[in-house]
Amino acid sequence: MGNKNFWILLIFLLCGLVIGGLIGELAGNVNWLWWLSYGQKFGLDTPFVLDLRIICITFALTIKINIASIIGLAIAIFLYRKF
Repeated sequence: MGNKNFWILLIFLLCGLVIGGLIGELAGNVNWLWWLSYGQKFGLDTPFVLDLRIICITFALTIKINIASIIGLAIAIFLYRKF
C-alpha cells in the first residue's frame, strides 16, 4: 500500500512541475505575469561523453525551475493530500 502511494505522489509532483513550468514559460510573454517565468537553470552545460569503442554513451541533464513550477508543485502536494 505504501509503495502505491509513493508512485501516485511522484506522478502528482511531476505533473505539477511540468504543467507549472509550461505555464511559466507561456506567462513570460504577458507583461503583468512576467514574474511567473523568473527562475534558474542548472545542470551540465556540455554533455559528458563516455566512449567505450563499442558503444558511445552521452550523459546530459539540465533542470529549469521557475516560480510557476514551484506553485504547480505546491498545488500538486495540496491535491495529493486531498485525495
